[in-house]
This record gives sequence, C-alpha cells and structure tokens, in this order.
Amino acid sequence: MDDRFYKKIYSHGEFYRSIVLALRSIKYIRLNRKNKLVSSRFQERIMLAVTEVNGCEACSYAHTKFALEEGMSTQEIDAILNGDTGNIPPDELIAIFFAQHYTDNRGSSSPEAWHRLVSEYGRDRALVILAFIRMMNMANIYGMAISAIRDRFKGKSSGKTSLLYELSIILLILIYFPLAMLNALFDKLRKKSIYPSSPKTADVRDPDFHE
Repeated sequence: MDDRFYKKIYSHGEFYRSIVLALRSIKYIRLNRKNKLVSSRFQERIMLAVTEVNGCEACSYAHTKFALEEGMSTQEIDAILNGDTGNIPPDELIAIFFAQHYTDNRGSSSPEAWHRLVSEYGRDRALVILAFIRMMNMANIYGMAISAIRDRFKGKSSGKTSLLYELSIILLILIYFPLAMLNALFDKLRKKSIYPSSPKTADVRDPDFHE
C-alpha cells in the first residue's frame, strides 16, 4: 500500500463536524464565484495540500486531473502531494501552510495561525480559503472510505480501517447530511462564529463574530 495514502483516519463525530463546517462555508464559495478572490489554480493548490495531509487516494487522483486542466505541471502537482512547497508561488505560501496546519490539527486552528491568514489575505479572502479547506477535508474523509473499500475488494486492504467503518462512513452520510444541514442552520440562527480558532481571540469588530 502506497504510504502517501490513509495518513489520517477520522471518527464519525469528526466526519459529521466536517460536514457541518463545510455547509456553513458554502456562502464563501459563492462569494468567490462572484468576486474571484481565489484563482482556480490557487484553489487547486489548497485542495492538493489538504489531500496530501489526509492521504486521500480518490481525491488525489481527481484533483491531479483538475490541476492539470488548470495548467499546473505534473512536477508541481507531485511536489504538493509529497508535501514539498518549494514550487508554490510566494503569495500563496501562507494559505498552503494554513491548510496543512488546519488539516493536521483535524479541523481546527491555533488563533495565531488564523490571524496570520487574515492578516495576509484579508477577512473575506481568508474565509474563502478556509471554505475550500473545509470542503476538501469533508471530501477527503468520505473519499478515503470509498478508496479503502475499493482497495479491499481488490485484495489490497490498507489495514488501517475495518469494513464496518468503511461501509458506515459511506452509508451514514445519507443520515448525517440532512442532520448537518439542520445543525448548520441552527448554528447560523444562533449566530455561532464560523472562525476556526477560539472565539475569545476573534476580532469582536467583525460582523460575523459572535460569542
């Protein structure tokens, strides 16, 4: 089994939380479509960086294809998927480092890392970057289950997950997703902060900040 894959295994609770966070971030994906705050290539670099940390085989193949279509070289793509940031444009490095940090911390961030991201890119652009990271993290967790069960039936089990785990992640999304939609709506109604760091360190001047 290629040691680039299945680097992190997430619990059902973490998978559910990743869905809620991804749903709450959709508004910033829409914002990016309208205002083009993050380019398509930048977006793919972020998603490849998240995939490298998690080790999702299915997402690695899919986003390699998308990145190639965006004009990225195979050398650059391979470098990102091997954790090498040497070819990343300098103005994108902070975002890539944040993506790696957030993913390595299983969907959370230190206040210092979040504030550095906002300082570098501004609030709206930072939230767009965060949205892409959260979308990719959710996709990775589901994609790893898909890849694992596919490899299992090919006689190449990763040995890191059980058949029960793989099937339950794949099937329970049918329950988790509608529940997560309600959860995300409830969080929005009670004005829960969408920031990845502690609310105690968030900028209280921000209209999206709520205790």
